[in-house]
Amino acid sequence: MCTEAHPDRTSSRASWPAHTLADQAFSRAAGAPLISGNTVRILKDGKENYSAWLEAIGAAKRTIHFESYIIHGDDIGRRFAAALAERARAGVQVRLLYDWFGGLRFSSRGLWPSLREAGVEVRCFNPLRFDRPFGWLSRDHRKLLTVDGCLGFVSGLCVGRSWVGYPERGIEPWRDTGVVIQGPAVADIELAFSETWGMVGPPILSSELRARESIPPAGDVTLRVVASMPNTADLYRLDQLIAVGARRSLWLTDAYFVGTTLYVQALRSASKDGVDVRLLVPGVSDVPFIRSLSRSGYRPLLEGGIRVFEWNGSMLHAKTAVADSRWARVGSTNLNLASWIGNCELDVAVENEPFAQAMEQMYLEDLAHTTEIVLSVKRRILPTERPQPSRRLRIKGSAGRAAAGAIGITQTVGAAITNRRALGPAEARVMAGAGLLLVGLAVITVLWPKTITVPLAVVLAWVAVSLFVRAHRLHVKGYESQGALESKLRPPNVGSLR
Repeated sequence: MCTEAHPDRTSSRASWPAHTLADQAFSRAAGAPLISGNTVRILKDGKENYSAWLEAIGAAKRTIHFESYIIHGDDIGRRFAAALAERARAGVQVRLLYDWFGGLRFSSRGLWPSLREAGVEVRCFNPLRFDRPFGWLSRDHRKLLTVDGCLGFVSGLCVGRSWVGYPERGIEPWRDTGVVIQGPAVADIELAFSETWGMVGPPILSSELRARESIPPAGDVTLRVVASMPNTADLYRLDQLIAVGARRSLWLTDAYFVGTTLYVQALRSASKDGVDVRLLVPGVSDVPFIRSLSRSGYRPLLEGGIRVFEWNGSMLHAKTAVADSRWARVGSTNLNLASWIGNCELDVAVENEPFAQAMEQMYLEDLAHTTEIVLSVKRRILPTERPQPSRRLRIKGSAGRAAAGAIGITQTVGAAITNRRALGPAEARVMAGAGLLLVGLAVITVLWPKTITVPLAVVLAWVAVSLFVRAHRLHVKGYESQGALESKLRPPNVGSLR
């Protein structure tokens, strides 16, 4: 009875070009359309990024929107604060958004009073609140800058001396990557800023934001602005599709790689299908167990034919990908669940051969400063050679790496308990450490139970009170909304019209 409708639908789908299907899949997965008419230029390190940012800020005439996970209170942070304050005094509308948890340890609080005094509108994303005990777990991890609605920067860089190094002490700068964009896509970057800005205070008026159609084309590059929000997993879905769709090569760089089982399996499947899959990760760690934890994740990758490289320099902080010399991604998202699902993140996915080829060339140059990790004859994870020693600044732990470490430890311990996958020798240290921690907690619980029960009771009471507070606010809000509705529906007072 229903067969008449099927032939048309089938023939229609069969007639769709493959690139149209791919574009639709990417757009729906990332929640971001493909935008044409742009120019995009790679900014390789802190020196290139900071110089371009400061030049753009100094030339601003109308607006500056600056969003950064961490702004350090060092000389680099003060230089940016001075540049922003100068533009604000000149009448430019300057908005600055920083993350509460990201800036908790880095002495940036001294910057805000002087900036506000100069006229900069400063907001803090998601500070700790009594009525939201665990709300602080979602962070604003984005790094973006827009100027006058016509120039946009997206990167993995925060603001601080570490990204330019300490030449006088022989300490190398952190390795990171950003891009500068001109064209209609800048409107989407500004829109991403306005979304997070509106989450912590009054929103930006739509009349202040340039529409995509109002920005003239500046080049021939097409790209997507992927603005991920907590629990949306936009880039996670896109990364999965790229891993599935890559035909020749997929080269990844990531600062805090703790891949999910699904993503690792997608990479392994691509490698087994003949795709050249490579992963470049840091060679140093700022959190205990992270190096062992990271190497424990190498085993399934190496066994699947994926090549893994560790950076030999001070710190690798970039988050990039390039596939088939045609597609590339640059931004703030790390390849772990904390970034994919827990944070506000911002990346650009560029579909342009010259740009992707430039990213590939940069990747090959980076590999000259790495050590490849391989499996030995006894299936142990080993570097191919001992890296040359270099002076490295002691890196302070960040929330991103700590969150990635916690997730990775949980995955390893969970796999050991449930026996859902084979574990390798590199994971022995992680499991031993977790075992010692659990034994210690067990002993403390038996000998000093109040050290466990009292903090637990405090946390439970805090959560209970916060629920009551929020319930009361919602109840009051409901009454206010109902009263407003009734006032609108109530007929006018006839007596008052006489």
